[in-house]
Amino acid sequence: MADKWTPQEIEPKWQKKWEDDALHRAKIDSSRPKYYAMTMYPYPSGDLHMGHWYAIAPSDTRARWMRMQGYNTLFPMGFDAFGLPAENAAIRRGIHPKEWTYANIERMRIQLRSMGAMFDWDRECVTCDPEYYQWSQWFFRKLYDADLAYKKKAPVDFCPNCNTTLAREQVWGEDRHCERCGTPVIKKDLDQWFFKITAYAEELLDFNHMEWPERVTTMQRNWIGRSEGAEVVFRTENGNHELPIFTTRPDTLWGATFMVLAPEHPLVEELVTDDRRAEVEGYVEQAHRMTDILRETADREKTGVFTGAYAINPVNDERIPIWIADYVLMSYGTGAIMAVPCGDQRDFEFAQKYNLPIPVVVAPKNWDGEPFAEAYVEPGIMVNSGRFNGYPSIGKYSLEEWSPDLAEKYGLPADLRPENEGVRAVTHWLEEKGVGRFAVTYRLHDWLISRQRYWGTPIPMIECPSCGIMPVPYEDLPVTLPEDVQFMPTGESPLKFHEGFRYVKCPTCDEIAERETDTMDTFMCSSWYQYAYMEKHWKGEGALSVDDIPFNAEEGNYWLPVDQYTGGIEHATMHLLYTRFFTKAMRDMGIVDFDEPMTRLYNQGIILGEDGEKMSKSRGNVIAPDDLVHYYGADVVRGYLMFGFRWEQGGPWSSTGVLGIQRFLERVWTLVLEELPAIETPKTPSPDDDQVRALSRKQHQTTRKVTRDMDRFSFNTMIAALMEFTNYMVKAKETSVAQTKTWDEAIETLLLLMAPSFPHISEELWARTGREHSIHQQAWPSWDEELAAEEIITIVVQVNGKVRDRFDAPVDIGEEEAKAQALATPGAQKHLDGRQPLKVIYIPGRLVNIVVK
Repeated sequence: MADKWTPQEIEPKWQKKWEDDALHRAKIDSSRPKYYAMTMYPYPSGDLHMGHWYAIAPSDTRARWMRMQGYNTLFPMGFDAFGLPAENAAIRRGIHPKEWTYANIERMRIQLRSMGAMFDWDRECVTCDPEYYQWSQWFFRKLYDADLAYKKKAPVDFCPNCNTTLAREQVWGEDRHCERCGTPVIKKDLDQWFFKITAYAEELLDFNHMEWPERVTTMQRNWIGRSEGAEVVFRTENGNHELPIFTTRPDTLWGATFMVLAPEHPLVEELVTDDRRAEVEGYVEQAHRMTDILRETADREKTGVFTGAYAINPVNDERIPIWIADYVLMSYGTGAIMAVPCGDQRDFEFAQKYNLPIPVVVAPKNWDGEPFAEAYVEPGIMVNSGRFNGYPSIGKYSLEEWSPDLAEKYGLPADLRPENEGVRAVTHWLEEKGVGRFAVTYRLHDWLISRQRYWGTPIPMIECPSCGIMPVPYEDLPVTLPEDVQFMPTGESPLKFHEGFRYVKCPTCDEIAERETDTMDTFMCSSWYQYAYMEKHWKGEGALSVDDIPFNAEEGNYWLPVDQYTGGIEHATMHLLYTRFFTKAMRDMGIVDFDEPMTRLYNQGIILGEDGEKMSKSRGNVIAPDDLVHYYGADVVRGYLMFGFRWEQGGPWSSTGVLGIQRFLERVWTLVLEELPAIETPKTPSPDDDQVRALSRKQHQTTRKVTRDMDRFSFNTMIAALMEFTNYMVKAKETSVAQTKTWDEAIETLLLLMAPSFPHISEELWARTGREHSIHQQAWPSWDEELAAEEIITIVVQVNGKVRDRFDAPVDIGEEEAKAQALATPGAQKHLDGRQPLKVIYIPGRLVNIVVK
């Protein structure tokens, strides 16, 4: 009788052994191909939750698999340790953010170790360590030196009662009030720091050097939002101020019947007439309290206010009114748009609401001259457009996309060129007149990195009354956070009130100056953390220089870039975009010689509660991994997270599903360790015995299946194949095949195939069967296609396309023999009912279809 499987004893034993042996330490080895695998590091909130396990454990499984395939594999871990929750904890609980954060990190290290993952802990990075954030500050300096960091005014959410800025999650409700005091939040312009990510907008649209999910690249493409069109200059009637606008449809300029400015546009104050001032100012204040997301919502009713001012349309010199409306944002384009009601549904509805004219300037080929009931956005013919009347306009399509099929659909010429197509011809004419030019714009904004917080990386800048804004010298980095700070119940940053931090000598003239009291967006830390894993590079205070780099160059040359990255798709347009920007900027600084930070990316889904809802304490549906590990063991939890769901989708947790994995591992334990049953005929079968060949075939088929599933992250079907193989072997153990060398090979293969997913039990069984330590240093099993091939196949018999029977046949059955056997099956005979088939079709290895009248 085999010992009972006790994961509570086995798992800690092997975790200690692996650590003592430095089994997971990754070192440069030029004799082997490298494989740098990374999964997104956690925020140290206090406990690992099931979402962490769902992201990390399968990622670890695949990293282990790559190592067994002969790759020198690096799989590091760290902590994204700066952020607002630590500061909130300081205010609520009276505990310093540093103390709260490091206590959580220590707890989560223990929890991560209980997972049995192959983390190289010697490379751990903690972003709130000065030895880490000195390099975040170094990067800021490098970006500043490269003219990629700058300061300008930008709006923030501000609580006038607490006298502090608020993060997005601190603004509650549709009325947008402060979470702490309930006061309505306002927008306030503050001087803030930006990174010029827009300088790389065009390059960030190139995904040719990476294998990322289409969903992510589509989201990034839409977020960057490249548009081609024309920049056209309108002028105000009074003051002759320029009002440049960008339009993708310069062919519709003759239909512009009003202009709309963002409420924040700097000319609004000057343009508004006295009789309109009160209404305009009220509308501006109301718009300031709304989020950009709400203002841009497509199905929201559009509102606006007339300023009393007018602009001159440069194509026909017509006088058109200037309005302000909250759906126009100062952060996109120029903060001004021309409104063409006939060609834009939003403008159409706005014009109807406020009784503004809606002339038709692009119409369908056979337009009857009647007013439109809604905006027309498809290709058509230019009308009421002066010299361009009759020009075809293909609108949203490019000339490269224009095809004979589209031409036929819209009744337009197929052979269009820039000189005879409306959008391109008008753009050229605008350039000739000097009132417009071809232009490309992007929805992407520069990255605002300033945070009015304490618990973040200090921005290494100083403002001197004589010298202006000055960077902290490289040799003076890091600028460290003072620990003797007082946290305000209002949430104001204590850095503003810490005189020892705030006031400092100017590095140029020695005059007393003020240090920047904003800290950096925490996405700054994660934009470069893959480089921090190369080797700790703490040089000590006063030791940095402009020529340093934040990682060991030899290690970087060997390991970089990341080969496989895993994490949530919710980071598609922030972290995953920012880290691409950082790598491209680093390349241009000569720090790295590649274009993309991570070659491959895979996104996992989300684990829900058993009720199908997102796990949360308020719903009472949280599943604690620690409890499950204590009761079932880490291997069971790992196995269920991979077996119970398609990894890219996720789904609701199932307590009974966990039991299924537990039973499976118990079955494996018994299969491997329990003595062979007594066989009545003890003669050992030969390798040519049917049962032996069948076991060998199943072994090779399973190896092939598990390998291919692992390669495509199909963990659920991979574990299903392991279960099927185990069940097959349980039955085979009752026969004489268990006394053969093939049986021993099958047991060894099963353990090797299980090792990446179930590292503890496979290591224990490997040791108990007398094999060389460690299973995780063994080669991944291979398969032979000939041995994996089926000897007997099942062929489906159809009559007029409907399944009527099946029969077994040799894998190499010929076409005529297959047809003959199909015709002879009882099902075929019944449905033929004496009739002669018109045709018999054989699809090799799959089916025979008999066609009758």
